Amino acid sequence: MSHQRVLVYGGKGALGSALVQSFKSRGYWVLSVGDNEKADAFVSVPKECSTIQDQEKHVLSEVARKLPEGGKLVGILCVAGGWAGGNASKDTMVASADLMMRQSVWPALIAARLAALHLAPTGLLQFTGAAAAVSGTPGMIGYGLAKAAVHQLTASLAGTKSGLPSGATVIALLPATLDTPMNRKWMPKADVSGWTSLSWISDLLHSFVSNPESRPESGTLIKLETANGETTTVFSKI
Repeated sequence: MSHQRVLVYGGKGALGSALVQSFKSRGYWVLSVGDNEKADAFVSVPKECSTIQDQEKHVLSEVARKLPEGGKLVGILCVAGGWAGGNASKDTMVASADLMMRQSVWPALIAARLAALHLAPTGLLQFTGAAAAVSGTPGMIGYGLAKAAVHQLTASLAGTKSGLPSGATVIALLPATLDTPMNRKWMPKADVSGWTSLSWISDLLHSFVSNPESRPESGTLIKLETANGETTTVFSKI
């Protein structure tokens, strides 16, 4: 399966690292945007790329350079992101919103550009939204704003004349809380049976990448609901 190639955008984070490991173990060639030496190749995003235009130019150039000539990607998995709270009374609210846009919306937009250039016909483009962002998020305005933008981008790219390759599928996963080392560190008393495991998400995305017939319709938002250690999916659209 060495001809099968995937790109993980955000391959340095907890979920991204899990995806890199999962697809590597299944014989895929994996390119990470984000430093990850376990990937077959990775692209660093230097701090000097302080605007989205700079990041786009750098990432597109480096991905084109590191992909085998003429090589196409069967999957682009965008799991970059972060979290910040704050309501309108906080003097940090606007700064937090700016950070959330940089961490969630910028990578999603650049991943969309990568898909237009390098995704194979019938390939998968996956974004990471948030279950909370399907409604108001008054205590974390910037986070909800950024994730809702990712949901809207998913819907737009699923439309005709979006610029994606013919036959491609675009979806967004909407988790609540992921079972990551950092979440366990900062919430040591939480009930982790309601957190979604990274291996479960890795298996789900592998099934979508490897078997196009298993995917929901393009533009679908996939809410992940976990209780008592079991995860189910709820499909919706904007």
